[in-house]
Amino acid sequence: MGTSSISIREKIGYGLGDTASNIVFQVVINFLLVFYTDVFGISAAAAGTLLLVVRIFDGITDPLVGGMADRTRSRWGRYRPYLLLMALPYAGLAVLAFTTPDLGENGKLVYAYITYTLLMTVYTAINIPYSALGGVITEDTTERASIQSYRFAMAMVGGALVSALTLPLVNLLGQGDKAFGYQMAMAVMAAIAALCFFICFWSTRERVAPDTVADSKGNIAKNFAGDFFNLFRNSQWAIIAAATFFLLVLVAMRGAVTPFYVTYYFQSESLVSMFVTLPMLAGVAGAVSTNFLTKRFCKARLFNWAMIGVIVTHAALLPLGRDQVYLALALAMAANFVHMIAIPLIFSMVPDTVDWFASKGHPKKMAMAYSGHLMALKLGLAFGGASAGWLLGYFDYVPNAEQSERTLDGIVLIYAAGPVVCTLITMALFRNYRLTNVFMATGMRAENAADSPDTANAVSN
Repeated sequence: MGTSSISIREKIGYGLGDTASNIVFQVVINFLLVFYTDVFGISAAAAGTLLLVVRIFDGITDPLVGGMADRTRSRWGRYRPYLLLMALPYAGLAVLAFTTPDLGENGKLVYAYITYTLLMTVYTAINIPYSALGGVITEDTTERASIQSYRFAMAMVGGALVSALTLPLVNLLGQGDKAFGYQMAMAVMAAIAALCFFICFWSTRERVAPDTVADSKGNIAKNFAGDFFNLFRNSQWAIIAAATFFLLVLVAMRGAVTPFYVTYYFQSESLVSMFVTLPMLAGVAGAVSTNFLTKRFCKARLFNWAMIGVIVTHAALLPLGRDQVYLALALAMAANFVHMIAIPLIFSMVPDTVDWFASKGHPKKMAMAYSGHLMALKLGLAFGGASAGWLLGYFDYVPNAEQSERTLDGIVLIYAAGPVVCTLITMALFRNYRLTNVFMATGMRAENAADSPDTANAVSN
């Protein structure tokens, strides 16, 4: 596979797209539940059900958007137009989701379902084409890893800004009125997100030509379904999707239990924000490191090394005493550093699996591959968050009370041992991943030549 050089300017421009995504998405992950319960006045049980239902629905829409994006043809390419067309609806719906109309209890719930569903639908409509864009900027596998490292470094910058600035902005702009404060804070951040998407659109180019294999005629929904189910015939893509699911179970489980871990195990509620923000900044460094490490090491090997690092850093948290909060913070930062080396790698492997499958005569459906990948990601987030809640209940967690030793031990197990289990499963899955740098450069052609009828006939003769 030939090499190509993508400018740092274009890589940063592409990364700003995930800054935009993360500005809004991190507010949703970290603050939407408490906004619904403490500001809008929806019960915790109803809000929890809402979040789960919408995430499941969001997963269903992923392949539909992927199919549409793969079939899009315009003078701007297949995927870039969505950044331009969806940026303002994305920003507007983010503000509406954090708006509190004066409605009754049922009316509030209906409003929340509508606005959150629409926000997540538009998020899907912009994020899947954005993700697919990373696979068509270049065909070079090392450059793809570099592009994804910039992407996730910029994503972590957006996430860190959200973690650090959301509540101060709410207090500053609301002047005691939290409802108005959330609305105005979201308006500021959504405007920045829209601007980042516009810059991403103008900074990037699609260099990989659309697949020349014609789409089959007939019912569009049937074609979309065929594209989606065809993904699972791609064994290498299926490995990446399964690995992503377990890595995001890890992220959601650890993220959901972090406030409980810091508040109850270390009795340091004031340090919760630090446990969220500093590991995210360490993640920026990890993602940037990927850009340099992939120039020296094979992506697949580097991914496995990062997984070993995730296991070691989380296992080291298990024996810590309740007075070792700063050591726990340092290990949490180290864990996110190595974790964020792995995440850009696994995203850069998605287009490699598409290229491998296309080399065997299948249509090249980049957006559909990313839509299925993001569906696995979202399902991992949903299952991980739910698992954290289920396990807290199993270990007899009682809100706003002194916790028993059993509960404290359970919180530590969820925070530290849960990620170890998820990572071990990921490594087991990855043992069957074949698309190393060497294979992508030379082995794929040799494999296809060996599989061709002419070669088979030559061998038989």
